[in-house]
Amino acid sequence: MINSVCGIRSTGRICTDLADALTQKGHKVKIAYGRENVPEQYKKYAVRIGSDLDVKIHGVQSRVLDNTGFGSKNSTRKFLEWAEKYDPDVLHLHNIHGYYINIESLFKWIKSRPKMKVIWTLHDCWAFTGHAAYCEAANCEKWIKGCYECPNKMEYPKAFIDNSKKNWEKKKRLFSNVKNLTLVTPSKWLADLVGKSFLASYHTEVIHNGIDLDKFKRSSNDSIRERFGLKDKKVILGVAAVWDRRKGLSDFIRLNAMIDKKEYKIVLVGLSEEQVKELPHDIVGIRHTESVQELIDLYSIAEVFVNPTYEDNYPTTNIEAIACGTPVITYDTGGSGESAVLFGSVIKKGDVAGIYSEIKNNHFSKSDKDGILGASEAVSQYLKVYSEC
Repeated sequence: MINSVCGIRSTGRICTDLADALTQKGHKVKIAYGRENVPEQYKKYAVRIGSDLDVKIHGVQSRVLDNTGFGSKNSTRKFLEWAEKYDPDVLHLHNIHGYYINIESLFKWIKSRPKMKVIWTLHDCWAFTGHAAYCEAANCEKWIKGCYECPNKMEYPKAFIDNSKKNWEKKKRLFSNVKNLTLVTPSKWLADLVGKSFLASYHTEVIHNGIDLDKFKRSSNDSIRERFGLKDKKVILGVAAVWDRRKGLSDFIRLNAMIDKKEYKIVLVGLSEEQVKELPHDIVGIRHTESVQELIDLYSIAEVFVNPTYEDNYPTTNIEAIACGTPVITYDTGGSGESAVLFGSVIKKGDVAGIYSEIKNNHFSKSDKDGILGASEAVSQYLKVYSEC
């Protein structure tokens, strides 16, 4: 497998869940990754592509030249020399953006091995755009026929110039005509976009992101209320790995101005130190938590989980909250609503007053935890794709 990270965050955990299941069935598995640290229990799978310095150089080049995915030539060459010796029967791609691998070298190698099965899980739109990881908030569909004048050039992966036309043309050439390639998307929304893109000729499966249902379940630990000074307040919870513009942080600030402070308290998890300092004083801001149990306790005490995302694929935070018995309110954007309908409400993008109305009226659909995909079920669906592709 190839992914930006290994064993951390949603994409990295998908890789290690699969690796564990495959190893138990007698297969040999390696996960090539590009950045950050690998938890100790997963180092047996890990193969590093390049170094932190390589990532920084690629990132700088990308910022200046708008060429994400076209740096890291030397580190990719060394990795592919190793991969050729390893001689995989199956290659499973995940996020191949993130400033760590050269997609031109990678796909030239892939095309030189027509008998190798290739699965590519798309976690965003980057594979078929000339620049952006997401394009919904900008209402941009240039990627259907060919990108140019990207409206998201200052969004990840940020760039000072616009090279989206050339990038789109290169990606179309590189990613087309790959033998034995099956695409996987975590949401029907993304699968529909793929069907409009230059990747449309490939068979596409929808496999929703799964979570560990043995861990994510309602907690009776109420002590976390005292820890964060929540007392008897009804908690409105928001969680994100990165609170950037698309995650709707400004909408939480607007919501905070509307709510009855005697009854409700907003708690946000995953903020940077600077964001915590800039929050209104009556919002509880929590930096990244390394404790899954702390997150479960917060989900469990929350009255509602709010995800005002403007662009997303199939956010695992939604299903984590539902698994802990907490309803979800989210905007009708991307694939976020596909999980919220299990237990919660889906409302018009940007309708902050509508969020508050839903919270006060408590008009949530019936909880359907059976609709949540457990990690083991997701793995089983991937194993089925492995055997059929």
